[in-house]
Amino acid sequence: MLRKISTISVALIMMASVAQGADLSPVPENAKPGECYARVLVPPKYEKRTEKVLVKEPSEKIKVIPPKIEWVEEKIEIRPEIKEIVPVPPKYKKVTETFTIREAERKWTTSLKKNAPPVSPEILNAAKAAGVDIDGTQPNTCYREYYTPAKYKTVAEEIVVKEESEKIEVIPPKFEWVEKKVMVRPPIKKLVPVPAKYEIVEEKILVEPEKTVWKKGTDPAQKIAGATGDIMCLVKIPAKYKIIKKKVLKSPATTKVVEIPAEYKTIKIKKLVQPAQIKKVKIPAIRKQLQKTVLEAPPSFMWKRVGESPASGFSFTGHQICLVEIPAKTVKIAKMVVEQPATTKEVVIPAEFKTIKVAKVVEPAKVIKIPVPAQYITVTKIVKVSEPTIKWQRILCKTNMSPDLIAALQEALNKKGYNAGKVDGKLGRQTLAALERFQKDKGLATGGITYETLKALGINL
Repeated sequence: MLRKISTISVALIMMASVAQGADLSPVPENAKPGECYARVLVPPKYEKRTEKVLVKEPSEKIKVIPPKIEWVEEKIEIRPEIKEIVPVPPKYKKVTETFTIREAERKWTTSLKKNAPPVSPEILNAAKAAGVDIDGTQPNTCYREYYTPAKYKTVAEEIVVKEESEKIEVIPPKFEWVEKKVMVRPPIKKLVPVPAKYEIVEEKILVEPEKTVWKKGTDPAQKIAGATGDIMCLVKIPAKYKIIKKKVLKSPATTKVVEIPAEYKTIKIKKLVQPAQIKKVKIPAIRKQLQKTVLEAPPSFMWKRVGESPASGFSFTGHQICLVEIPAKTVKIAKMVVEQPATTKEVVIPAEFKTIKVAKVVEPAKVIKIPVPAQYITVTKIVKVSEPTIKWQRILCKTNMSPDLIAALQEALNKKGYNAGKVDGKLGRQTLAALERFQKDKGLATGGITYETLKALGINL
């Protein structure tokens, strides 16, 4: 049962995380050049809270101080009648009190079997729309969905397989040959181009301006719990220039006009005597009888409680919803409660007479009530204090980790007494070992070069 609850909790956390991750910016906001970020799933936070539980109520302990007596020579009662006070201790009874450490839970599943998969909201909405009392159903109740298939009928329809059209017959035109002097080329003015003149000069041009771009980071130097694997670094790219040779116009291109006379030729040409004619012939449409199936009634659906028979003609769709109840988890604690408080009772002792030295009561007996404090035990409960979130977290990786930064790290570790070896700007085993010792001694997170560690070493980026 605990494993099932854990699985449901993880699924709910992932759904909430995904829903919140949908609002996260695709790249970090207010980032500066040279910084790298990773998209991280921050898990929910829990804390242990203690609660005092009363197991024995407060009471009183009664202490009796005996009377003070002195002796005198007198013929009197040697001991008067006295009332002795005898303490009667309190009576306790053992009771068991039940404390709830996890509330009961109700959910809709596909069956009453253990670990049955949950029902989707769409199916629950469909059942509710069909009249199932989702909110008022008792636990261990199941409903099934039934349907009747759609009904179709066959009808005859006359369709046109070939529409009515027209056939066009063309009667060609009639011509006769005649002689005619025609101008085969009119007089023209020909423009002759005069090319432009250029000279070659050199010029430095900007190919690509300086800019900052987001690039995928690789090999993070900081291990982060819950990291999704997305690392983004804002990198500055310098401007690019290029020296080119180009032709500069010295004198523009122009034209000059040359006149060419017209040319004539005597040719035989066809003269139209009668133009072409069009004759239209109608072609009737072709029709055909077609049998087709049309919808007469759509399918219908209904939900019935398991054990109740559906209406005639309805079949099971395979959809079933069941309301199961996971009982609350409780713990029983036995404690002692006062059934009858402490008291006293009087015992009468009769007087004795004799002529002797008698004891005279100087101070009667006293009763002192000593309070007995209540007894408690402490019960520990785990309480969720924050929901899971997805956020961008700044990290170090190869994209923004330079030899100068490693050298500064080595120098700071050596100064604090952690032998990081030679200050060479290389992240070797000796440097990593010194870094981990420093982090453990200072109670810092281990596993890589974190910004928290750099701040503790006095290294500012």
